[in-house]
Amino acid sequence: MDERQRNILKEIVECYIKEAKPIGSKHLCDKFNCSSATIRNEMAYLEKLGYLEKNHISSGRIPSEAGYKYYVENLMQPKELTGEDMLKLQTIFSNQNLVVSEAILECLEIISDITNYTSISLGTDSYENKLQQISIIPLDDEHIVALVCTDKGIVKNKQFNIARNLNIKEIVKTSEIINKMLIGTPISLINERLEYEIKPIIEEQVKQYEAIYGIFYNAFNDFVSSKDNYHVIGKSKMLAQPEYNDTKEIRRLIAKLEDENEIKKIEKHNDDKDISIYIGKETEFDDNVTVIKTNYKIGGETGTIAIVGPKRMEYDKVVGLLNTLNKWLEEKGE
Repeated sequence: MDERQRNILKEIVECYIKEAKPIGSKHLCDKFNCSSATIRNEMAYLEKLGYLEKNHISSGRIPSEAGYKYYVENLMQPKELTGEDMLKLQTIFSNQNLVVSEAILECLEIISDITNYTSISLGTDSYENKLQQISIIPLDDEHIVALVCTDKGIVKNKQFNIARNLNIKEIVKTSEIINKMLIGTPISLINERLEYEIKPIIEEQVKQYEAIYGIFYNAFNDFVSSKDNYHVIGKSKMLAQPEYNDTKEIRRLIAKLEDENEIKKIEKHNDDKDISIYIGKETEFDDNVTVIKTNYKIGGETGTIAIVGPKRMEYDKVVGLLNTLNKWLEEKGE
């Protein structure tokens, strides 16, 4: 392609992203100060190269998957965040009380709101974590919260209803025994050690030990079996895009966004780029979407952050957002 053809392709891609309408020659004539015949010839050439497609309901053209790919690799420039959007993210970045996993989730909530696409985080599986601490927080005479913290910054809590005659001091005492003996134990091995090492000790030292033992067993069991290592945020936002106005298409995509095995396909690609873009068939998730993702590693915790949207995605905006998030993650990991 020559310079004019590249500029025409860039204009078609960016206009179609904004308007979701096929781009005709009249718009391009005004933009490039060319005759209609010249523009039609250029568009026909771009179509012959595979970068444009004809829309069946008009004479205009839309970008093909190859056209989007050429655009993101050769023509696109990441967009700087607005001051308002940056302030929203900075509020989370500066919150020292949030562990990494919580901060990432809050960032993805904001990114989903800013872009109107679906945000996904895929973190380290629970079984790869080691126990750092378990704490018991009394709420009242009949309710407590068990708080489990791991060496990789993951914090999960579970609320329990307890019998009035159960002594909260003995529950706290049991947590202290567990912390003394099991810190550094992989979460997947905790319940085995609870059964064979901790249970005999609390049987000697704690009244109603069976009920108290059950609290801790359930807390750790929930941690291991939970699916909290991945989160899908803003499922409905992407479906507000005009590409997905068909009821059958909406149901199909929602089913995929709620299927753990489908979501995990997003993790399969593993390249060395800071930010990777997969369009249509490349995604292995769905032929009718784009997935833009980045991987991170902080203090031994690894994970993937992905934004899922239509192929007609605001690539420059999403890449700019992920660049900002990556910069913060790098600083956090130093």
